[in-house]
Amino acid sequence: MNSMNQEVKGKFIMNLPNKLTLIRVVIVPFFVAALMMDFPNHRIVAGILFIAASLTDLFDGYLARKQGLVTTFGKFADPLADKLLVNAALICFVEQKLLPSWLVIIIISRDFIISGFRLVASEQGIVIAAGMSGKIKTVCQMVMSILLIFHFSGAIFAALEQIFIWAALIMTVESLLVYLYQNHNVLDLGNM
Repeated sequence: MNSMNQEVKGKFIMNLPNKLTLIRVVIVPFFVAALMMDFPNHRIVAGILFIAASLTDLFDGYLARKQGLVTTFGKFADPLADKLLVNAALICFVEQKLLPSWLVIIIISRDFIISGFRLVASEQGIVIAAGMSGKIKTVCQMVMSILLIFHFSGAIFAALEQIFIWAALIMTVESLLVYLYQNHNVLDLGNM
């Protein structure tokens, strides 16, 4: 009876990976406030919050796969939480003149295109999880963001920032093209 209750109960209670995803969403406004407000060590506080949120991304996916806790909610919420975190940082970087607006527009546009594509797929009963190129893109964007949050002085850090800015841009475009190519059957162009 107890195991049956746990099984039924488990269907109605959000699992740990999904809770970690929601924690990432909750951290975002605190991260933005720390990054944009001017108080002693605000960039360090913002960096710690961003890294903590990024680690929830690492662990939620790992736990979901390892423990067989992959859910439809997780497949949708995880990439959205990533986009919310990274896009919030990108917009702050434009305000701080650390990134050009055209680059941020490209990255955010890719996210809108993929979100729209996922919506079309879901209406057909298809759930599309993030692919490997999308995960690499996310890692590049997160490393770039961490470097820009701390914005250390020195030629080596300036070079690393530039390398990851360009890597993030290239992987953003590449992952969009791969995503659309691999899932082109979702769009029924014959009925348009």
